[in-house]
Amino acid sequence: MRQRSIIAITAALAAGSLTLTACGSRDDDGKSSSGDKTTVVIGVDAPLTGDLSALGLGIKNSADLAAKTANKKEYVKGVEFKIEALDDQAQPSVGQQNAQKFISDKEVLGVVGPLNSSVSQQMQKPFSDAGLTQVSPANTGTELTQGDGWKTGNSVRPFKTFFRTATTDEIQGAFAAEYLFSKAGKKKVYLIDDQKTYGAGLAASFKANFTKLGGQIVGTDHVNPDDRDFNAVVAKIKKTGADALYYGGEYPAAAPLSQQLKDSGQNIPLMGGDGIYSGEFPKLNKKAEGDLATSVGKPVEDLPSAKEFIANYKTAGYKDAYEAYGGLTYDATWAVIEAVKLAVEGNDGKVPAEGRKAVLDAMAKVKFDGVTGTISFDEFGDTTNHMMTAYKVTGGAWTPEYSAAPNVS
Repeated sequence: MRQRSIIAITAALAAGSLTLTACGSRDDDGKSSSGDKTTVVIGVDAPLTGDLSALGLGIKNSADLAAKTANKKEYVKGVEFKIEALDDQAQPSVGQQNAQKFISDKEVLGVVGPLNSSVSQQMQKPFSDAGLTQVSPANTGTELTQGDGWKTGNSVRPFKTFFRTATTDEIQGAFAAEYLFSKAGKKKVYLIDDQKTYGAGLAASFKANFTKLGGQIVGTDHVNPDDRDFNAVVAKIKKTGADALYYGGEYPAAAPLSQQLKDSGQNIPLMGGDGIYSGEFPKLNKKAEGDLATSVGKPVEDLPSAKEFIANYKTAGYKDAYEAYGGLTYDATWAVIEAVKLAVEGNDGKVPAEGRKAVLDAMAKVKFDGVTGTISFDEFGDTTNHMMTAYKVTGGAWTPEYSAAPNVS
């Protein structure tokens, strides 16, 4: 679900609370400027309200921190970065509307987000048609970068404007299957997904890899992600003798599903992907102890490269945690900043008149040492960093168990 532009003027500006002198004016290239600097705003799309807002607010804050850090360092001479964040409510239709808002403002040169792969599916084509770069820190649906043909070995990149700092469900599913089968010793798994793009794709990848290893899928089911009563499916699981439940979906449904599973007397772990790897999961689940999740990259807290990010995030005083996608969002935002820098340096130190094209062209050349490791993109726009980590709820909190970069053929 995933860590990476010019966008609209700030809300204060829109409210008319600043004078024309304070807001700046247009230069010859039609770009908004303040004093001797061109304002470059990075768009952020994420669920800022609703059940998934904990993850979305972490995304928004981490992008904001990247922009502020670039400004403080004067990383791109003559450019001041600002963030405009829009709430997609985790709804594809709202995400599509947000995409149009970003596109209609010609100052928008790049967008970071969204959280959900299903939302991204509605944003990709409009962004592609507009030549507007999109970098998601959380989308893991493999088809987003490699098309539906990836399942049969015929990967074709559908949209040249889409990039991500999160790795794919193909890789995450393989890693989860290997960990559960070989490390946790679970051989009989009941499989459930929430029928959304992310959950269904992750479950399918897990199933293919788990059975390839010799594991047995003893039953499958689908649930509504808005449901909170899972007693019927829990009763079905009990009859199969499963020693683990794998859930393709997100924490708002996974938490009560896990608790009701334990309440029924089944002392088996629920495992999921990065969609359940949130501090909210154990808060919503009184019996989360022993549950498992996989997430992209090594634990940010254990990375020397992330020390500055963690310290700066704390100093900035954000009231919401950076959550699972904080480091990946910072890196996604910084990737856009790097592309802007390359575009400016290739245009005599000024933001090009055709800024969107220049930023998109520069994305293929972006490579830097980020919060989560070395950041660069392959021919599909996928991150070249395939590291994954398995976590277990221990003492009421997620703790890292094992990290590796799985081989996926």
